[in-house]
Amino acid sequence: MKEQNSIPVTKVERSAKFVKTGFQIGGNYIKHYSKKLFNPDMDREQLNEDNATDIYKSLSELKGSALKIAQMLSMDKNILPKSYVDKFTQSQYNAPPLSGPLIVRTFTKNFGKTPEQIYDTFNINSTNAASIGQVHQATLKSKKLAVKIQYPGVGDSISSDLRLVKPFAFRLLGMSEKELNIYIKEVEERLLEETDYELEVKRSIEFSEACKNLDNVVFPKYYPELSGKRIISMDWIEGLHLKEFLQTNPSQALRNKIGQALWDFYNFQQHELRAVHADPHPGNFMITPDEKLGVIDFGCIKEMPEDFYYPFFSLISTDVIKDKAKTLDAFRKLDMIHKDDTDAQVEFYYKSYKEMIELFAKPYINESFDFSKNEFFERLYEYGEKISKMPEFKQARGVKHFIYVNRTNFGLYTILHELKAVVKTDTFKPSLNIS
Repeated sequence: MKEQNSIPVTKVERSAKFVKTGFQIGGNYIKHYSKKLFNPDMDREQLNEDNATDIYKSLSELKGSALKIAQMLSMDKNILPKSYVDKFTQSQYNAPPLSGPLIVRTFTKNFGKTPEQIYDTFNINSTNAASIGQVHQATLKSKKLAVKIQYPGVGDSISSDLRLVKPFAFRLLGMSEKELNIYIKEVEERLLEETDYELEVKRSIEFSEACKNLDNVVFPKYYPELSGKRIISMDWIEGLHLKEFLQTNPSQALRNKIGQALWDFYNFQQHELRAVHADPHPGNFMITPDEKLGVIDFGCIKEMPEDFYYPFFSLISTDVIKDKAKTLDAFRKLDMIHKDDTDAQVEFYYKSYKEMIELFAKPYINESFDFSKNEFFERLYEYGEKISKMPEFKQARGVKHFIYVNRTNFGLYTILHELKAVVKTDTFKPSLNIS
């Protein structure tokens, strides 16, 4: 992949890039409607393809929060047309890497030394480039290391980037402004944390220590003394990304083993730690040669306050959903039903959300669940498709915590579906103590 020799850092440079992309998209629409004059039956597939290509190219050059949102949207398969999902999925594994001189400059700015002065060897070519940073291989005292380097300007441009992304998000997501603002605010908070590499090292050490006794889950060792605000050094974990792993045609038993490790990793955190690794895209995991799940990124952590955790998990893992009064009480606590709703609105949202919760909770209500079944995912996507077209869901509903908790659980479900894994889902139960 072609290297990137510079990155737009200032607000002016970054906004100019967005304006240019906006013009390109406008041109794509003119081209589409001109062709449609001669071929009225033409669908929007080519238009979506052209727009997705232009938006992804622009976002991948900007890096940072703009590209991160593309990555998040690629996980939510029922929100975007397929061409966008296909294009944005690239951001999970590969974005154009930064050139050598930019890498060296980041080191000298952070450590006052070049990579060669810090490590015994340092590969100037990145092995993996994503939305916030890229990874290089290094060695020190015969240890193989992964060195993650944050792109210049990413941490400083989050708020302004998100303001620039808003017009694209309006068009793609069709959200109301209030709902979009809640979404953007929560994304901004998490992204500010994600670009704080000192915080990431601290959390990585805490979480890997807390999860160290889980079966078949492994973590790299982190080196705070070789890390800083924009650089993280950790042990190199050998292994395959999910896509590569699936190409080896693994046995069902191995798929189940990796799927179980993934399920336990997430549900241990949700129920024992009340905070969860909230970035479940395949690029953050490796399957090691000894058949374990390697977790290589703790940048995005979502903490779950009690006033969210209790009502949410009571709905999906107890009999509360069978009791209308208790269900309505939980919906109100979670701001899914508002105090000024009419009786008709209460009934409408009660039925709609009950259907959604019962569907979402299916893996939780049995001792095991077969994630290979297409019907479950088809019903999830159909439901998402249905409510996306309902005017009643254009207004903001639900507390902000849903954004990352839903993303985490749907992302987990999606990876388990790709693995076609059958997992025991009763290994870590919600801690509710509800009478």
